Amino acid sequence: MVRIDKKAKRLYVLDTNVLIHDPAALYQFDEHEVVIPMTVLEELDKHKNGIREIARTARQVSRTLSDLTANVDIDQIRDGIPIPRLVGPEGRLRLLCYNDLKPLDPLEESPDNRLLAETCRLRDERPDASVILVTKDINLRVKAAALEVPVEDYLTDRAFDDSDAMIDGARIYPDAGHDGSGLWDSLEVDVKVERQHKRVVYRLAGDMPREWHLGMLVSDSDEGASFEAIVREAGPKHAHLELLTNYRHGASVWGVHAHDSRQNFTLNLLMDEEIDLVTIAGSAGTGKTFMTLAAAFQQTLDSKRFERIVFTRAPISMSEDIGFLPGTEEEKMSPWMGAFHDNMDNLLRDEHDGSSTWNQEATRQLLASRVQIRAPGFMRGRTLNDTFLIIDEAQNFTPKQLKSLITRAGRNTKIVCLGNVGQIDTPYLTANTCGMAAVVQNFRDWPHAGHVTLKSVERSRLALAGEELL
Repeated sequence: MVRIDKKAKRLYVLDTNVLIHDPAALYQFDEHEVVIPMTVLEELDKHKNGIREIARTARQVSRTLSDLTANVDIDQIRDGIPIPRLVGPEGRLRLLCYNDLKPLDPLEESPDNRLLAETCRLRDERPDASVILVTKDINLRVKAAALEVPVEDYLTDRAFDDSDAMIDGARIYPDAGHDGSGLWDSLEVDVKVERQHKRVVYRLAGDMPREWHLGMLVSDSDEGASFEAIVREAGPKHAHLELLTNYRHGASVWGVHAHDSRQNFTLNLLMDEEIDLVTIAGSAGTGKTFMTLAAAFQQTLDSKRFERIVFTRAPISMSEDIGFLPGTEEEKMSPWMGAFHDNMDNLLRDEHDGSSTWNQEATRQLLASRVQIRAPGFMRGRTLNDTFLIIDEAQNFTPKQLKSLITRAGRNTKIVCLGNVGQIDTPYLTANTCGMAAVVQNFRDWPHAGHVTLKSVERSRLALAGEELL
């Protein structure tokens, strides 16, 4: 993209895809001027009809523009329509219309080329300001670079700046000794240990690490850790850590044991009654779905904490779509639930003789009465009470879609989001703009949420060989 030294006054020309991607984009440019060309207004008008998400978004943008222009006169339209902001100086909205616009040679007539021509003419008319085209269209950014037009991607919707910057939910201190004694020496904090209702709590006083946040793991090793705790309270001068239950050997969740510190932390988050929202990231084969299903059955069938398990995921194809599917809602969702059925088969397998109880009629009936497979498109308006909700492939949801699913939670409902931000199949989503990244970032400091990124697991040789080929 073409960058220039930005002047004090800036004019941001917005492409249609920016407004469709974020209907509130008009309010994201601080005190600067936002320019909407007539080409963009015409494209919004073409997209407004229908019941698809793009049509609803186009209508929302049109209503926003209508509200901003409702009570203004001709002079305000000419000088710029005020864009009110809650904090700081207000911006300006300009509607750009040229009656004698000349196309750029040798480009053909098209909406993108007209938008480039409008941006170039505005740049020539406003030498006192930096005129910048903002678009999410990569090809348009390349064409703008060829024409030496200043252009930028729309970055405001990113949950964080770097795709590798999503928190992994763990802080490992390899030099910490048994019971964290080395950890306290390295941190230079005062420690007071208390026992509360069968829980061991470490109360720390002093300068706390800035990277600590609520619901994260503090451990002395990734493998054979002797000290593992979750951060219950965190501040600049104090923190409360609570020791985790060890699910490696003695205790288990539906017969499932942890292999490393992060998996043990995952099982603790899944079984913790104080945690209502769990996000689990990690590459394929790290045990995300397996451990989540084990915790769901433990708390639904054994401890009776929940009445049902609802499993949903984004029906996004990795390759070509196979078309419409017959049957009921669960039958239509069945092709997308391969991971669910595979992990279910492993959970019900007899460890002694290797046989599976999956085909036993009693087991089938018991699972059918408690497990519901639902399509995310039909979840709007529902309220899920006493439910263990599993949202698989959360990285394929937009932040708005995932917000719609999370807000379905009612009384005594736990939500678990599973995903891998390095494996996104939805067009126009990236590792730092997908719903998974937005949930992790926005719930980082909520005391009833926890996140972990799984890393070290036992992988099959075939899976590792496949990754090497890629």
